[in-house]
Amino acid sequence: QVQLVESGGGLVQPGGSLRLSCAASGRIFAISVMGWYRQAPGKQRELVATITSAGNLNYVDSVKGRFTISRDNAKNTVYLQMNSLKPEDTAVYSCYARVMTIQAAYMDYWGKGTLVTVSS
Repeated sequence: QVQLVESGGGLVQPGGSLRLSCAASGRIFAISVMGWYRQAPGKQRELVATITSAGNLNYVDSVKGRFTISRDNAKNTVYLQMNSLKPEDTAVYSCYARVMTIQAAYMDYWGKGTLVTVSS
């Protein structure tokens, strides 16, 4: 019913920038939360940033001041602007959305992920 498609990952040098995008499509009544998670090799998945429909923001401490999450509610799209990237930011970044479907039930959806590699 709902699909999340990410884009924008790639290879970047330390100190560089990338902008990730994720568009949700399908039978969507409302999206309460959108966000980004990441998983590095050998590590558990962690929250990077979330944004609610009201604009409330949440970031993991390690990215505060460097990453910015935003969303376009009309387009059901969330963005992650990543600046001053560090090698430890290397991970698969996955889009997340908590969606109210037309059946009036909240469902969690995940994108397939996009790889971000920070290396010189």
